[in-house]
Amino acid sequence: MPDGNGDLQGFGPASADTQDGVALRILATTDLHMKLLPHDYLSGNPCDRGSLAQAASLIERHRRSAPNVLLVDNGDFLQGTPLGEQAVLNTRHDHPAITAMNLMGYDAAAIGNHDFAFGIDLLQSVARQARFPLLAANLQVRGKPDFLKYVILNRRLRSDRGKPIDLRIGVIGFLPPQTTAWDSDLGRRMACDDILLTARRLVPEIRAQGADLVIALAHSGISHRPWTPGAENVAVELALVDGIDAIVAGHTHEVFPGSGMASAPGIDAIAGTLEGKPAVMPGFGGSHLGVIDLWLERGPWQEWRVAGALARCEVVTSLDVPVAPAIVKAVAPTHRKTVSRLNTPIARSGRRISSHFALAGVDPVSALVNMAQRWHVRKSLRGTTFEGVPVLSAAAPFRAGGRSGPLHYTDVGPGRLSQANLADIYPFPNRICALALSGAELRAWLERSASLFNRIVPGQADQMLADPRFPAYQFDVIQGLCWQVDLSQPAAFRMDGTATGASRIRNALWRGRPLADDDLFVLATNSYRLASHGLFSTLVASRQCVLPPGPRTPEVIRNYLRRRRRIDIDAAPSWLFVPMPGTTVILQTSPAGLSLLPDIAGDSGLRIEDAGRTEDGFAQVRLHL
Repeated sequence: MPDGNGDLQGFGPASADTQDGVALRILATTDLHMKLLPHDYLSGNPCDRGSLAQAASLIERHRRSAPNVLLVDNGDFLQGTPLGEQAVLNTRHDHPAITAMNLMGYDAAAIGNHDFAFGIDLLQSVARQARFPLLAANLQVRGKPDFLKYVILNRRLRSDRGKPIDLRIGVIGFLPPQTTAWDSDLGRRMACDDILLTARRLVPEIRAQGADLVIALAHSGISHRPWTPGAENVAVELALVDGIDAIVAGHTHEVFPGSGMASAPGIDAIAGTLEGKPAVMPGFGGSHLGVIDLWLERGPWQEWRVAGALARCEVVTSLDVPVAPAIVKAVAPTHRKTVSRLNTPIARSGRRISSHFALAGVDPVSALVNMAQRWHVRKSLRGTTFEGVPVLSAAAPFRAGGRSGPLHYTDVGPGRLSQANLADIYPFPNRICALALSGAELRAWLERSASLFNRIVPGQADQMLADPRFPAYQFDVIQGLCWQVDLSQPAAFRMDGTATGASRIRNALWRGRPLADDDLFVLATNSYRLASHGLFSTLVASRQCVLPPGPRTPEVIRNYLRRRRRIDIDAAPSWLFVPMPGTTVILQTSPAGLSLLPDIAGDSGLRIEDAGRTEDGFAQVRLHL
């Protein structure tokens, strides 16, 4: 199969003796991000990239073909599309995701970091609606009951000979320890422990309580890097914990097993194993269904043991899998309200607003966000000691390709701007805030952003511009400054925020003069940048927050647009690459962005040209440095 088909030797009965064996099929979804229907709320059109409603039909097929099925989800199901925002506005009714999952008969689900996007109170309310347990083993809630850490499901299964077999199945869930660091509001209300240390403590407890089998739902990625305390992506190390039999991974939106992930020590991307144990990571947004087939036999002490396994991910598309009518019907009321709300007009734009060439310096999306943030912060600082201090603003493109594929770009045409366009421009419920920073600290901010680029060798042709491991949402552009990026130098920071000692930022200017280290500014940004973990964490730590997290940024942008009524965004870049004669780089973008090439060249002076396509559908453009 193109997405990987695991194969462990010994699956099925090993011999025709008198002992009964049991075949158990584990079906898994992960990172649904409120993709309940095959509908693109940003364009208003149907889409064929998967959904929960289609996965439900595929799941029913499996239930008809396999005698023993367990259905689990691995978190991040409450946030991600405008449907999730609409669900929050209708708290008098059950959440549509939970309603759908109840109908589908989920047995258990882990909680992911994005499930806290609308607050812990909403999540706890949603958990009460679920007819299946929501699990978070490494989470402690302050002042309120914790979520369940694990559950032991008592299931009567059928053996290969048709006999009833009672099995006790332990299911434990984990979420990234950084969840509380990424949102300072959450950090005051709960704490997250290390995944691996929690597993080593609790899995023996689950076994001691009589579990015959333990499945780990790890909202955590698959990484070849060695474990360190508090690590984010530890699915491989989790497989080494004695007592865990199978793993469902997630969080990083990858497909495992599959051709898109490389094998490494302990990681078999073809067989679908981590340290020899079966594992799946079924993409995101209902794109795939993870399937783990386990063959269980009695051991020498009559204990159940895994004698064989198969792991695979099955593609979910509208061409192959129809929607389940019951799920469509359950979600329909919230869907209709979402579509109606998204059609609400806000303002008008005189130009196309897209993120196709954000990494080349042409980024009207971030420019609009920065305009709105500066407007709000200036207004909010009136009458304070910081009134009159120059206000700058930092923003990054959220939808700029990467792992989410060539369709994952913001692209809003000229004319009417609707609520749907706003969701395209700013899809996350971050809150606006502002910091007091010096010129030296602003330069360090830019150095972190510029670490997204690969080091480029002068004089060589067609080198890849961006490091694919570095997400575009970390690429902040500061409105109010001008600067250059020297790609011949190494990145100044690694993705975890540790410094390398290098420097790339050159000729940083404010109002036409060199940026001085002791200049004082107010920087408008968002609450995610206040995280105590990650690329910007050491820079924002202990810095004065002159405007604590307030309204959600999409609300600020909407209010700004309504006040302006019409906008014309200047597409001229505020930053450029230091010239490197005889050198070209390749930037990946969406094929839809190629029509912009003449305008990009005219507005920015960049020499840029079409350079073909990649196998996974990206357009490649050649940028002459």
